[in-house]
Order: sequence, then structure tokens, then C-alpha cells
Amino acid sequence: MPNIRRPRKGSLQFWPRKRASKFLPRVNWSSISSKKRLKGFICYKAGMSSAYVKDDTPNSMTKGKHIIVPVTLLECPPMKIFSVRFYKNGLIKTEVLAENLDKELEGKVKMPGKKTHSIEEIRDYDDLRIICYSQVKKTGIKKTPDLSEIGLSGSLEEKLNFVKENIRKEINVSDIFEKKHLVDIHGLTKGKGFSGPVKRFGITLKQHKSEKGRRRPGSLGPWHPARVTFRTPMAGQLGMFTRVTYNNSIIDLGSSQEKGKTERKLKNIKNYGDILTSYLIVAGSVQGPAKRQLLVTNPLRETKKQAKKAYELVELR
Repeated sequence: MPNIRRPRKGSLQFWPRKRASKFLPRVNWSSISSKKRLKGFICYKAGMSSAYVKDDTPNSMTKGKHIIVPVTLLECPPMKIFSVRFYKNGLIKTEVLAENLDKELEGKVKMPGKKTHSIEEIRDYDDLRIICYSQVKKTGIKKTPDLSEIGLSGSLEEKLNFVKENIRKEINVSDIFEKKHLVDIHGLTKGKGFSGPVKRFGITLKQHKSEKGRRRPGSLGPWHPARVTFRTPMAGQLGMFTRVTYNNSIIDLGSSQEKGKTERKLKNIKNYGDILTSYLIVAGSVQGPAKRQLLVTNPLRETKKQAKKAYELVELR
């Protein structure tokens, strides 16, 4: 039998291929740096559109010209602090619940027991992070808020001061991100349910006279070892996987209440409706269907090529 000279089917980088356990994925905040104090923000995917922009990218073939680029619209309702987590040696030491939480959280979110400490009483810790919740009721897409742990940058004193200043305030996306900056977007892909090996792993169809089906592998493996290995492409779950899109450029951000060039284009979005709060417009596509909750963070590995790209929004089409 001749040697098989082809790449294997399907990436082993993501394994097992199973449905994710939660919508907002865990992030290694210690590896992300940020100029602003907060390192991330909870957003919701509204849909895609085309933007008519002026290209200001250095050394670009279209520099100074107007071009059309695909963009994704993300709605970013304000966040509030739910609790503060104190860490010691990489483990959670204690968690302090914030005061004056929204009434909508009761019955929607599991509330911890009675508060036993205040923030000033906590001693002997080496890191702290905050649990934030989105005020998604302002968007009109649902009522249950999404919670996520978000890291802070700076020294311990600077982190603690940020928490004290903002523990009773709303945090807006404009306080964290700016135009023409890069962001990473963490979230789940669109769920596609139970799929066969052709769609799931991209194996080729067998010839038309094959027995027992064309859209399946020719063999599940050798006699010995007498078992089916995990490398065999088989049918199973496809989609609802945790993925990250790196280095998305922010073309525009603002609020839907502001009257301007994007006001009319933020309404009647297919499968979503109207954007009623703050928004981000990022270049390119983002994983997930409409209304999918996403975690937008500062870039983990910013590249020079993406950082050079600079678009000035003229019109949203």
C-alpha cells in the first residue's frame, strides 16, 4: 500500500470538540496588559454591515482614499461591579459583595451569603479582580444580566482605588477603549448541533459507488489497537466552541443617543432590532450569531501589521 501523503483532517489544537459549558469564557487576565485600569468589557453582537472609510494606514496602496470594509456592530450597555475578588498565590482568598445592587439581580443571579467583610478590612493579598455584570435590560434583548470576572492593571493600591471609585457607578465602554485601537474578542461560535465528519472535519467524499455511505470515513482504524482512537474523524457536536478573534481594529465607538453619521444605521438590524445604548464598530467579522454575549479585551499579542491599520469612518452603509 502506498504511503499516505496528505495533511490529517481537523485541527487537534481544540480538543475535545464538545459544547462549551458557559457563554462567557474564562480569560487569563495576568497575560493581558492595558493602559486603562479595566482590561475588558461585556458586549453583545448586533450584526454586520459595510463601512465607507478613509484609509490612513501608512504605506497602504489605498492611503488617503475612501474604501469599503466589512464591519461588525457590538452593543455595549454599561456595566456595574457585582463583587471584588482578592487573590493570594493564585487562589481566591475572599470575595466581597458590592452594596446597592440592582433589584433585577434578585432571582436572576445566585447571590452569595451575607457579607462578612468590607474592602478596607482585607489584608495580605497579592491581586484583586472584579466581577462585573452587564445592564442588558437597557438593550431590550433580555433581562438576565451576564457576569464575568475582569482583571485590572496597575499596582495593588491603584486597583483598590479604582474599585472604591467605581463600585457604585456605571462603567461605560468609552472609559476603556478608544478609536483605532486593537481588541481581542472572546466568545462562542454559532451552534450547529450534531454534524457528520465531512462538515465537522472536512474529509473528502468517497467515490459514488462506495458501499455503506459516501459521507463517512473509509475505516475506523486497524484491528490492533482494538479500539477507535480519538484521531478518527467521526460525527458529533459542531459549534458552540470557545474561540478568540485577535487584533480587531476599532473603527468607531459612541452612543446611540448621539446624532451623527451612524444614527439611522443602528436601527432595524436583522435578528437584533435597535441599538439603544453604547456601541463598538470593529473591522471584520466576529464569531457567534446575533445577540451572542462577547467579552472584548485589550490585545493579548498585538501585531505591528494590524496596529498600523487606521480607518476614519465616513459613513455606515
